[in-house]
Amino acid sequence: MSWGTKIIVVFSLFVGGILFMVVQSSRQNMDLVVPDYYEQELKFQEVIDATERTNALSSKVHCEVVNDSLQLKFPVEMNGLELTGELWLYCIADKKKDLTKKMITSDGSVSIPLTVLNKGLHEVKLSWTAAGIKYYQEQKLFIQ
Repeated sequence: MSWGTKIIVVFSLFVGGILFMVVQSSRQNMDLVVPDYYEQELKFQEVIDATERTNALSSKVHCEVVNDSLQLKFPVEMNGLELTGELWLYCIADKKKDLTKKMITSDGSVSIPLTVLNKGLHEVKLSWTAAGIKYYQEQKLFIQ
C-alpha cells in the first residue's frame, strides 16, 4: 500500500469518527432545569435572602419518607402561622419525573402521598411564606 493510500485511509477514518461523534451528540437529551432560567437568575438575590432567613431559624424543614408519604415538618417558629408555598421535587436524571406541589398549612407539617412520587434521588426545593416573609430551602432526598 502506498503512502497516498494510507493518508486517504487515515483521513477517512478521522472524518468517519467525527461524523459518528456529531450524530451521537445530537441524539443526547439536554433538558434545561427551567425554561425561564434567565429571569430566575435575575431574581436570585431574593433566593439568597430567603435562604439566609431559613438558616436563621432554630432548625431546617425536616423531610423524610414515612410509610407511604413524604412528611415535611417545619421549625417550631412556624407553628400556628399560615404557611403557603411550593414544593419542587427536582429529579436530576429525568425532567419528566419532576413534581411541583402547592402547599398550605397552619399546623407546621405537610404530607404528600408516595403514590405520586417517583423513586430515586431528588433535590427538594421548598419555598414558602409565613407572616409575609419568604423562606427557601434545598436538600437532597432519596426515595426508595
